[in-house]
Amino acid sequence: MVITDFLHDQNLNKEDFIKVKIGTTAYKKVVADSVDVEACQVTSSLCHTSILGLEEGLEKIINLERLNDIRYLNKFLEAINSRLSNGGEFIGRFEEYNSRKRRIIHPQKKPFNYVVHSGDILLNRVTPKFPVAKKIYFGITKGKDRVLSKAEAFGRLYSCGFEITEEHDIEEETYFTARKIKEPVFDKYPSYGPLIKLRRVGKDGKLIKVYKLRTMHPYSEYLQDYIFQKNELQEGGKFKDDFRISKEGKLFRKFWLDEIPMFINLFKGEMKLIGVRPLSQQYFNLYTKELQEKRTKTKPGLLPPFYADMPKTIEEIINSELKYLEAYERAPIKTDAKYLWMAIRNIVFKGERSK
Repeated sequence: MVITDFLHDQNLNKEDFIKVKIGTTAYKKVVADSVDVEACQVTSSLCHTSILGLEEGLEKIINLERLNDIRYLNKFLEAINSRLSNGGEFIGRFEEYNSRKRRIIHPQKKPFNYVVHSGDILLNRVTPKFPVAKKIYFGITKGKDRVLSKAEAFGRLYSCGFEITEEHDIEEETYFTARKIKEPVFDKYPSYGPLIKLRRVGKDGKLIKVYKLRTMHPYSEYLQDYIFQKNELQEGGKFKDDFRISKEGKLFRKFWLDEIPMFINLFKGEMKLIGVRPLSQQYFNLYTKELQEKRTKTKPGLLPPFYADMPKTIEEIINSELKYLEAYERAPIKTDAKYLWMAIRNIVFKGERSK
């Protein structure tokens, strides 16, 4: 709903209407201090077609409805993108998964609170991840009150051409300001289910689809720039406190369960047992031209040289890969046998793990 006519009928101004929808606290912190309400487009819409009815070239759009209640969420965000000028801003809100958990558990008495929460996980988190069940689920719910992790909500925004410039947690909801920086990706086959296929750089620079069990929330792959800016790297080249990783994902990573499906790539001849990790195009582009060329001369591997050398910093990881690739060029079989033994020794006998 575009609210101009509604405000006229109800004899309300924009400020009063926004306060009714999101509350006085959120209005003061998110809107009043930084937005000229009269100069921006305010909507209360759940449908992308109503957004497409707005004029183009807008500087700022505020939507007062939660992202959780929008059925075709990416189409909605793509429509917002199409109506903003380059650098224009979108202000919105959503209920993050942990806030939802607190909302569900708090009013219930033990042990029923966790029974209700478990039912909510099964119905609203697990069911939508399977193709047939997903159609039934959204046919019944129309997308209303969907579960959204912070990673999925922000990831969808980034995939639709936005970057997050501000975020506030107010009264168990997350408010954000997102700036338009490019056109949407329009990914026709986003990874959503438990078995995912990640686009990675393989031999000869060819993009291959690497199979893994999901350890991150959906759309997390679009948040690499955001994570680079917000999080610190810890030993082993992983990000500290990476909110993209789900609870079950942490368990999968601890015992390498997430990497079992990569044997599909091994059987397809796209990977080998020992070799450098297959990287996303974004990470691959961060490497030097020399290392990029050496990486693409051979297939990536299931067991990387990381487990032989156990490097702690990005520089050490790069040096470890370079050392392996140069040795592999001279003596492929001998090098892989040596690195296999070193990896087994570190993992089995020394109990080494990546962070």
